[in-house]
Amino acid sequence: MVFRWDWLRPVLTAPVVPTLGPVHPHALSVDLFEATFLVASDRRFLPYDKDRRWGGEKQEIVLADDLVHHPDYTLVPTLLTRGRGAVKVFAYGHRSDVPDQAAELAAKLAAVHGTASARIVRPLAPDTSHPRGVRIQLQDFKARHCPPSGGPIQRLEDWPAPVRSTFTTFAQTMAADGFAFLDRQLKSKECGPVLVAVLEDRVVGAIGPMEIGSDPTGVAQLMPQYFAVHPDARGRGLGRHLWRAAMHWGQTRGAAYQILQTEVGGASDHLCRAEGLVTLGFVEASTVCVLHGSVRDALP
Repeated sequence: MVFRWDWLRPVLTAPVVPTLGPVHPHALSVDLFEATFLVASDRRFLPYDKDRRWGGEKQEIVLADDLVHHPDYTLVPTLLTRGRGAVKVFAYGHRSDVPDQAAELAAKLAAVHGTASARIVRPLAPDTSHPRGVRIQLQDFKARHCPPSGGPIQRLEDWPAPVRSTFTTFAQTMAADGFAFLDRQLKSKECGPVLVAVLEDRVVGAIGPMEIGSDPTGVAQLMPQYFAVHPDARGRGLGRHLWRAAMHWGQTRGAAYQILQTEVGGASDHLCRAEGLVTLGFVEASTVCVLHGSVRDALP
C-alpha cells in the first residue's frame, strides 16, 4: 500500500505514527508511515523505534491489508500481540463520522483476530478545546538551558548498596507506572542509567532509563523514560528535581530534543507546562465494546 501524502498530510493534526507513537514534526513524512508497513510481516523493529531497546520482536504491527485511505480521512489499524491481544485503529480525519467508522473497523478486526479488546486512537490538534487523554509535549534543548536540579538526585548506581537495594521495593509499589518492568530490565540486561531521589536512605522517586537515540532523520533525541514519585514523598518538589536532572542529563549529552507524553491534567502535565514545553497535540483513546463482532458502544 502506498500512502498519498496529499491525502494524509492535511489530516495529521498531531505528529503521531501508528506503532511508533509521537514523533518530532520535522520527522513526519509519508516514508515514515510506509516504513511501518514494510516491517509488519516479520515483526522487525525500525532502527528508530523506541521499543527496540527491549529486544525481541515488535509486538504491535500495522494490519496493512485493512488500511482505509481516502482523500479526507485515513484509518490505520494495528494489532498488539502481547497478552490477550488488542486491536487499535488510528483515526485521522476531520469528518464527524470518522470515529464511528473507526469503531466499526476496530470491532470487526477484533472479532477476526480474536483479541480481548479494541480501541480507537485519535490524534488531535494543539488548539483542541477541552482535550482529554494524553498531551504530546516537546522539550527543545536547543532553545533553552537546562541547569542541574540541585536536589537529592543521583544515578541509582552511585548510591550506597543499602540505598540501591530499596529500588526494588519502590519499583513494586510503582508497578503501574512501569517500574516493575524497568527493575526486571535492570537486573537482566544492560540499559541506560536511572536517576533516583532518596529520602531517609530509601528510593522514593525515579526517572529512567536515560538513553539517547537517533530519530528517523538522524537527529539525537532523549528517549522516553518511566517517571514517578512514591505517594508518601509527593509535595516536596522531588518530581521537579528528577525531571530537571533528566533534562540536564539529556542536554549535556548532546540530545537535540525530547518528546514527552503526559496525561492531561495530571501532575507531570502541569510540571511540563510550567517548565515551558511546547504542546504538539493530543491523543484521545476510546474503548470499543464488542459483542459478537459488532460495535456496542465507544467509551472514553
